[in-house]
Amino acid sequence: VFCFSDPRTDPWPLVYSPLPVTLVFISYLFMVALGPSCMRQRQRLELRAPLLTYNLAMVALSSYMFYEFLVTSVLANYSYLCQPVDYSRSELGMRMARVCWWFFFSKVIELLDTVFLILRKKQEQVTFLHVYHHGSMLFNWWSGVKYVPGGQAFFVGMLNSFVHIFMYGYYALASLGPRMRQHLWWKRYLTILQLCQFVAIAAHSSYNLFTECPFPDGFNTAVFLYILSLLALFLRFYYQTYVRGKR
Repeated sequence: VFCFSDPRTDPWPLVYSPLPVTLVFISYLFMVALGPSCMRQRQRLELRAPLLTYNLAMVALSSYMFYEFLVTSVLANYSYLCQPVDYSRSELGMRMARVCWWFFFSKVIELLDTVFLILRKKQEQVTFLHVYHHGSMLFNWWSGVKYVPGGQAFFVGMLNSFVHIFMYGYYALASLGPRMRQHLWWKRYLTILQLCQFVAIAAHSSYNLFTECPFPDGFNTAVFLYILSLLALFLRFYYQTYVRGKR
């Protein structure tokens, strides 16, 4: 599976070669490295209208992807314990492959999160966790769409899309300004939801490492190790923000 790309998704935009996604990633790193110095002598931008529009659009896209992952998996009778990739060109097989591509493409769009932070001169929020998470998801889902668009991977996309509905909803409210601050008391619970997501994905991917399932162990191992790294970084963020911060 690692040697042969899925012929259904291989010719699709950004998937056909690792070059486009690598160029996007390099451009992203340049922007992270040079953006703050470019903004140093400039006024920070408010960007309230663009931010609200962007975040609401991401809520809509996340809702669409969650719906597609959920409904397609139910209609195709997907297993939550062991689901091999459906490489057929059946209607449901192609539907799952398409929503996997949209999920990958959403990770390209989400790089704008960092662009907005830099333009608003909020460099303190462009942390290692932020850059690592945004940059690594590009390659994770590029390889997912190219080699295994569907199968076990659907669970990761479905859960992450669900969490992002609330996350970008929070960002949309926050973009309305200080008057909304009193309504954003649930930020801590949003982080807890993200942590629960990582635990669920870790359990889901590790389960198949100890059972016989015709889904590549290499992908499950990669997902498991990657999720452990995010879990560690988010737990550190949670401690620094909500435990040590309050103290």
